[in-house]
Amino acid sequence: MAVDVYLYFNGNCREAVEFYAQVFETEKPQIMAYGDNPPNPEYPLPEEAKNLVMHSRLNINGSNVMFSDVFPGSPFVAGNNIGLAYVSNNIEDIKKFFNKLTDSGTVKMVLQETFWSKCYGSVIDKFGIEWQLSHESE
Repeated sequence: MAVDVYLYFNGNCREAVEFYAQVFETEKPQIMAYGDNPPNPEYPLPEEAKNLVMHSRLNINGSNVMFSDVFPGSPFVAGNNIGLAYVSNNIEDIKKFFNKLTDSGTVKMVLQETFWSKCYGSVIDKFGIEWQLSHESE
């Protein structure tokens, strides 16, 4: 599996992904908004987050480029709005790599099952690079 790039936007992700799809003549992107998540009473979704893009992906000339709006209240710095995604069907590798990246890093989301992945987690490594590790969904 390849390592994919993840680009973060400050509320204009939908516009950006549709623009890039047009520029690179890709298929129409599927866009998942934060509001598409199943509701969780323990973590109510702020109204301003519901229509923001949680995830979208384009295949540009054989490379996956993924897109997301930052969650309201999260820091956004233009130029630093990039992360890397390791997607694999090997859960043991995901766990092993995640644990190694947490050495002197900061866990943003512990490895866990989500509605989109059997095993997903996010960590900022000791060099300030954000990594998302995810089990390849069917």
